[in-house]
Amino acid sequence: MSKKPVDAGSIREGSYIIIDDVPCKVVEVEKSKPGKHGSAKARIVAIGIFDGVKRSIVTPVDAKVEVPIVEKKTAQVLAVTGDSVQLMDMETYETFELPLPIEEEISSKLSPGVEVEYWNILDQRKIMRVK
Repeated sequence: MSKKPVDAGSIREGSYIIIDDVPCKVVEVEKSKPGKHGSAKARIVAIGIFDGVKRSIVTPVDAKVEVPIVEKKTAQVLAVTGDSVQLMDMETYETFELPLPIEEEISSKLSPGVEVEYWNILDQRKIMRVK
């Protein structure tokens, strides 16, 4: 289960949504009132978690939209080489590499032995913060 359907009307700013098969963080939600012949609409603007691209959708409030299930996990930094980080999951001891985060406040603190929180969303991983 990496995603679940929810009503578009229940989406709030700061929550997550899948637009065009890309997991995004919602930055703006606008709801219109129902018209004479139509149902209320929600206009949702979101920014891709992995690519930073802004996307938006307009959908009836009672329509289903997909929400990604975010797995938050802990890993330890094994090595930082160039623009990638080698990590080891603290539960499974699996080792894997992720690209160095763009966010300076995260990437500047990465060094061997440091613990980080990474998110696994739709089989994509991203380092979100240093513990």
